Amino acid sequence: MASPPLIRTKALSRRYPGVLALDSVDFTLQAGEVHVLFGENGAGKSTLISMLAGANTPSAGTIELNGRPVRFSSVADAQAVGIYTVFQEFSLIPTLTVAENIFLGWEPMIGPFVDHRAMRRRAAAMFADLGFEIDPSEVTGRLSRAQQQMVEITKAFHGDLSVLILDEPTASLTDREVDHLFGFIDTLKARGVGIIYISHRMQEFARIADRVTVLRDGAVIGTVAMDQADDATLVEMMTGRAISEIYPQIARTQGKVLLRATGLRTTGVGPADIEIRSGEVLSIAGLVGCGKSRLFRAMMGVAPRLSGRVTLMGRDITRHSTRQIIRQGMYYLSPDRKAEGLDLVRSANDNLAVNLVMGGRGGTGLINWSAVRDASTQIADHVELHKGYRTKLVSQLSGGNQQKVLFGKCFGQDADIYILDEPTVGVDMGTRAALYLLIKELAEAGKAVVVISSDLPEAMHLAHRMIVMAHGRISAELTGDDMTEDTILKYFFDESGVTQ
Repeated sequence: MASPPLIRTKALSRRYPGVLALDSVDFTLQAGEVHVLFGENGAGKSTLISMLAGANTPSAGTIELNGRPVRFSSVADAQAVGIYTVFQEFSLIPTLTVAENIFLGWEPMIGPFVDHRAMRRRAAAMFADLGFEIDPSEVTGRLSRAQQQMVEITKAFHGDLSVLILDEPTASLTDREVDHLFGFIDTLKARGVGIIYISHRMQEFARIADRVTVLRDGAVIGTVAMDQADDATLVEMMTGRAISEIYPQIARTQGKVLLRATGLRTTGVGPADIEIRSGEVLSIAGLVGCGKSRLFRAMMGVAPRLSGRVTLMGRDITRHSTRQIIRQGMYYLSPDRKAEGLDLVRSANDNLAVNLVMGGRGGTGLINWSAVRDASTQIADHVELHKGYRTKLVSQLSGGNQQKVLFGKCFGQDADIYILDEPTVGVDMGTRAALYLLIKELAEAGKAVVVISSDLPEAMHLAHRMIVMAHGRISAELTGDDMTEDTILKYFFDESGVTQ
């Protein structure tokens, strides 16, 4: 007789006042498999895993573990039977050391005292197994976001692990770190651990997934074996639209040069020569860590400029401050919306108004607040931000809606060049399609749009022209039929440092 699934849900539902967040979901996880949950923001993925993790309780339906009904009243209940979850939102205490965070609630003791030496030693061994290079004695708040993600992942790897739930675990990791994580996932599979994996990065699925379950509007659309699925099938299941409808055709008007960088260098990057023209979408592609973001942050004055010259519409801005550069017509959308892009304790409307207020002062120094409110409303309509979300704190919005607010801030400033750094990180395909239409609108209005992206399909499908970077240098500049996946990937690993 076949063994029962490691986890089985039957007609699992979760209802909130006026909202059916999860609708009679049947789901199974086998021992030793990676089962991907795929769907747009709000599809029900987080609601489902919150109940499996013990952070939420079902309104109806049942959860079985190894064929036996279980009911969790807390995360600790789920952990007690071997179910561990790495949530997208970190649960780290920034003032504690890395080792203290990993063993919080699991501290090794010597009599009545915490054995800090043993804690550091065991944390170091766990990092070595995962291939993460982190000092267990470091204060967590001093780590980069990627390093904090690694610590969050490592927290799950102690105790009697039978089920591991990973929610967007690679969003802040470099490609090398992702390779280490996937290698460890393979090790866990071999031990019989079942893994539920949530990600918007479809390119990851072929590497690790055994099955994919697609959710839409809280219900299961279908479950497919990964070896029988492709990107087009999954996107159509998720959105109800063909993949050809996701990426718009962007008309190109070959315009004048707006920005020219010559011999630009910043820490670990360059020298680089780049021209940006009006009416074009210029994609910047390369592996995480190749320097593509640092180069453009240097153009904006956010990162140090070590040498080189930058001109904007013929004016030398090499030594200008970021504020001066913004006022002269460049806009930078940060890849880290929470740390640099948005004020999380303000409403969506307040965030949309920031650039309007900064650019809306007249000769009297007074602000026309009525005009600002009207313009904020128009922008919110433009980026399709639901009216019910506009007065909410940004921290209470989903990642996709936060990104819409971040994009909306672009329209509060009439810039000539928009530099969009990882513009769809952590965003589902439906929201991506809406954001891509905004990029199309900007380019076709004669603006220059730079899309810096680690998502190769995104970089390819949006670009009129592409610059590929490797090891801190420009390895290729491609257009037209040269922008094929095989050609681009070849230049991802180019070590010659050839500039255009």
